[in-house]
Amino acid sequence: MKHKVQHIAALVAIASLTLASLPNLTSAQLVKDSVPELMNIDIIEHLGEKLPLDLQFIDDQGKTVTLGEYFGKDKPVLLSLGYYECPMLCNLVFNGISSGVKELGWTPGENFEIVSVSIDPTETPELAAAKKANYIKELEVPGAEIGWHFLVGEKSQSEALANAIGFKYYYVDEREEFAHPAAIYLISPDRTISRYLYGIQYTGRDLKLGLVEASEGKVGTTIDRIILYCFHYDPEAKSYVLFAQNIMKLGGVATVAVISLFIGTLWIKDHMKTSLESTGDSEKIDAGRKV
Repeated sequence: MKHKVQHIAALVAIASLTLASLPNLTSAQLVKDSVPELMNIDIIEHLGEKLPLDLQFIDDQGKTVTLGEYFGKDKPVLLSLGYYECPMLCNLVFNGISSGVKELGWTPGENFEIVSVSIDPTETPELAAAKKANYIKELEVPGAEIGWHFLVGEKSQSEALANAIGFKYYYVDEREEFAHPAAIYLISPDRTISRYLYGIQYTGRDLKLGLVEASEGKVGTTIDRIILYCFHYDPEAKSYVLFAQNIMKLGGVATVAVISLFIGTLWIKDHMKTSLESTGDSEKIDAGRKV
């Protein structure tokens, strides 16, 4: 039995990493369907649906909070589900978040919020605080502790959130561990599920584009919004990729702008030349009158 449990745990960890790296969703589904132990591990996308605001948790300071407290501030939310004593996969997800946020260059709490929720009802606020301290130190971004929140709560609350996001997991009794997938979720300020980012590595580019998209342009710079126009999310690549049609549209707009600027410059120069010639003629006439 011990060897069987270890086999299941190994399959869960390896498959979570493998599914994230497969080139398309069809191949991932074939692998998943061929391993019975993975049938209860999945992510069912609920894009466009809203998260419940009334779910209650305890934050890393020991304070009772509702999920709704992290929304309604015109800031998107990066959400992750897992648990703090996870022996491997959750730490890889946390590492991926930390690395991606470093590359992103934004401070949590300013442009966006990060909310990490434990699916293990036995975990405590003290454990959440310790995990937070480790990753805030790893992140090395001043002020990040204000915007990265680590929550724990009752089973009914974490299960309700997992169901709302489409996060399927189960508990392996023999090993006393949770089997679960690896992903993070980008949520709009009005709590609408905007984007799923799979695997354990999240580039700064994907995070920035996803957060700008989730905020409907309310965060980021004009340049970020222009870049987002040139990219779209490819479910098979599991990343933002260049969108040729929009690039051509943007190129057409840029061409028109350049031509307009060129014509405008010529018109201004011609207008100035005409004005100078008119001024010169007027001065000659005035001089002739004086003579």
